[in-house]
Amino acid sequence: MDRSEPESGTGAVTRLSTHWTRRQFLAQVSAGAVIAAVPTALRADEGIAGRYASLDSDRYLGMHRTETRIADEIVFTEGPAVDRQGNVYFTNVRVSKILHWNPTAGKLSVFRENSNRANGLLFDPEGNLLTCEGGAGRVTRTDMTSGEITVLVDQYQGEGIGAPNDLALDQKGRIYFTSRFDANAARTRNVDSVYRIDPDGQVTRIIAEPACKKPNGIVTSPDDSVLYLIEAHPNADHPRNIQAFDLDADGNVSNQRTLIDFYPGRSGDGMCIDSQGNLYVAAGLHDRRNTSETLSTRPGIHVISPQGELLAYRETPEDTITNCTFGGEDLRTLYVACGTYLLSIRTEIPGKPAYRPNR
Repeated sequence: MDRSEPESGTGAVTRLSTHWTRRQFLAQVSAGAVIAAVPTALRADEGIAGRYASLDSDRYLGMHRTETRIADEIVFTEGPAVDRQGNVYFTNVRVSKILHWNPTAGKLSVFRENSNRANGLLFDPEGNLLTCEGGAGRVTRTDMTSGEITVLVDQYQGEGIGAPNDLALDQKGRIYFTSRFDANAARTRNVDSVYRIDPDGQVTRIIAEPACKKPNGIVTSPDDSVLYLIEAHPNADHPRNIQAFDLDADGNVSNQRTLIDFYPGRSGDGMCIDSQGNLYVAAGLHDRRNTSETLSTRPGIHVISPQGELLAYRETPEDTITNCTFGGEDLRTLYVACGTYLLSIRTEIPGKPAYRPNR
């Protein structure tokens, strides 16, 4: 379905190169360029590596617990979401399955096969399951009572979009989702982007390459005044950080800035947010992979304040940690997709109330 309109908000986003050399930086200043922030090329070479030693993680996070372990021909878990009854839905992307974990019964089952490499999941206030179907290049809504699947978007301005990766909702029912093209995917005129789906079905691109390079996890602040976006590019001299944008009453963005920089380590993948506006970010690696990413970002959940301060960290047991969400009766159970595991971590602060559907 294509209900697109001319881009709104994109022109207000000013991107500051995050990998300038010192010489380039000084040259730009000499030329009279307006600098909104210090380029991250002037950051420490080891990203956030020096921040772990001073953390008091127990103030925010309990120890992780194994909920279940997934046995399949290939396992790459992603996208947890929790329904009103506390059931956890998450994806095994590479075998196109959506899984269902009942924590009360301790039972794991397959909710959907042939899920088109479903990735990020989210429940809307009505209890419908929103799904990023990366293999089909579309975002869908599943009525959990009837099972009916509705395609919300599968193209923009008449052409296909990149694989949807993750999504967020604001209090007005608007859906924000990230879309990115894999290295070997056929490209259309569309580029790596962030889109907004309004309640009437209208689709607007609010951020587009080069203002984003490899968009991944996305959330809005509890008051919907800030949109947070993870940049997770594996190539050298590309962004691995969390970007923050002011979000206005119409769902448009401005005032782009870097909240925290993970480079040269592995960036965040997915994230969620608590009721006080702290981010819970799945980031880091145990072992190097075939990229330029170093091990300076430790593997696990990172709690990051709205000011970009690393507050807490809890290590997870294996690669690759990908995403997390809040659930439980008190919204203080953090469910984490990590390699072949679904983990849980108790938190001191509950998730923002929107994580619990109304139905």
